[in-house]
Amino acid sequence: MPKSQVRKKKVYTPPTDVRPAATAATRKPSPVWLPITAVSLIVFGIAWLVVYYLSETSYPVASWGYWNLAVGFGAMVGSLILLSRWR
Repeated sequence: MPKSQVRKKKVYTPPTDVRPAATAATRKPSPVWLPITAVSLIVFGIAWLVVYYLSETSYPVASWGYWNLAVGFGAMVGSLILLSRWR
């Protein structure tokens, strides 16, 4: 059986009149405070939840009840939002 021919693929060349919006070289690096704040929020959120569970819901704020969970998880979600902006 004869071997089929190998087809060469055409190399894509973008049009010269279209420029990319932003390249990796033109984007500014992240500010120094961003990863520091994100890690601080993660540590704060975990510490808040650990204190809440180990104190059997009496600390950090007893009157908030289960809203203490929202504070702890909210801090961690906030850190994830910040880390999504990190370059």
